[in-house]
Amino acid sequence: MTQAKSRLQLEGNMNIVIVGIGKVGSTVAEYLSREGHEVVVVDRNPDVVDHMASNYDVLGICGNGASIEIQKEAGVPKADLIIALTSSDEFNILCCILAKKSGARHAIARVRNPDYFKQLNFMRKELGLSMAVNPELEAANAISRMLRFPSATKLELFAKGRLEMAEVTLFPGTLLEGVALHELQQKFGAQVLICAVQRGDDVFIPSGEFVLHAGDHINVTASHADISTFFKSLGIYRDSVRSVLIVGGGKIAFYLAAQLLHLGMRVKIVEQDEATCELLSEALPKATILHGDGTDQELLLEEGLGSIDACVSLTGIDEENIIVSMFAAMKKVKKVITKVNRSNLFSIMRSVGIESVVSPRAVTGELILRYVRAMRNSKGNSVQTLYKLLDGRMEALEFIVGESAPFIGKTLQELQFKKGTLIAGIIRAGKLIHPQGSDVMLPGDLVIVVTTAPGLRDLKDTLAEA
Repeated sequence: MTQAKSRLQLEGNMNIVIVGIGKVGSTVAEYLSREGHEVVVVDRNPDVVDHMASNYDVLGICGNGASIEIQKEAGVPKADLIIALTSSDEFNILCCILAKKSGARHAIARVRNPDYFKQLNFMRKELGLSMAVNPELEAANAISRMLRFPSATKLELFAKGRLEMAEVTLFPGTLLEGVALHELQQKFGAQVLICAVQRGDDVFIPSGEFVLHAGDHINVTASHADISTFFKSLGIYRDSVRSVLIVGGGKIAFYLAAQLLHLGMRVKIVEQDEATCELLSEALPKATILHGDGTDQELLLEEGLGSIDACVSLTGIDEENIIVSMFAAMKKVKKVITKVNRSNLFSIMRSVGIESVVSPRAVTGELILRYVRAMRNSKGNSVQTLYKLLDGRMEALEFIVGESAPFIGKTLQELQFKKGTLIAGIIRAGKLIHPQGSDVMLPGDLVIVVTTAPGLRDLKDTLAEA
């Protein structure tokens, strides 16, 4: 059972096979097909295959992705990349081993079991895996960053934390209301750059003349110290989180709790399944594990919801997470984070005051997309980090400058960049440079780019055609 759409093969794009089309697999297929890659999706469920082939520019094959015959039909022996994203770690690993043996150049497996994930170096060396992705761990990492800097609704790190990008919403009465961006240094004294703004349905790479309004969603880049100083001067800085209530005791909760306990935070987990509670109690002896329904408002109040610093909703049902988060926000919990997989719910959540949202499928899709772009770039200038911003309508990327880049030694003001593209930061010898027109990019620099232009895979792609 197959369906396909005709398409011209774009120069530099790759043949990619994705096995397992669940929440994560469908997101990855959507991202990669939109960038022009030749994508084949394989799944046992014919309805899933038909849906993907009908709604996205992909070829669909129904069958067992670990079958040699199905892999041949999908073109795995000549594929540039196979990505195995089923719910079974063992199946994913087997699928990738067979694919590598049959000729696939690269292989990525979804590996969720903590015991397997610890053996990642062995799997790369001995089994030929190019990369292992763990959506639950990546989501936990994103939530941990938010909790370490609760003033931001979202926080991304570049150059190993030397530059941070914080997202925040400007509420009525903010000191930034009516301020033009070129006035920031004079009025607030902090070395920050507002590199992206969403206003209603519109997104902007703002110029110095751009004036901020209440309701804007902005992305601020700077060092951690400068962002903290800036937020304090605005009166929106929040003290560090010390106590966290997690609703839902799945894998994300386990990974997150382990990180937070290591940071010295007090962690309480509410989980409905008794067997899961017992496993968590053994694995996380320093956490408080409660057996109960996390959507029970009386239970949450009894367990101190009104006095904790943060509430994180991580059940397997989006609607439950939203309800818990709305209740926590109503009780004035200062940091509320919600796990939601369905992107169509994001705008609804903002309308009810829930700002900090994490989607495991989106986080994993960004991670794989970054790997794919790095695979096909020219020598040097490779993608190191990639994040989607403002509901996926912008991208922030980190590149390393290669030795033979055509723009080396030219000042930024001499270069003609594509519309909707901004150099947000340059890291040189471990130090952050706030880009000015007189600055240059040198070999070995880490350069952070914010753009509305899709598909950047190389620093030279930021330049307008002559």
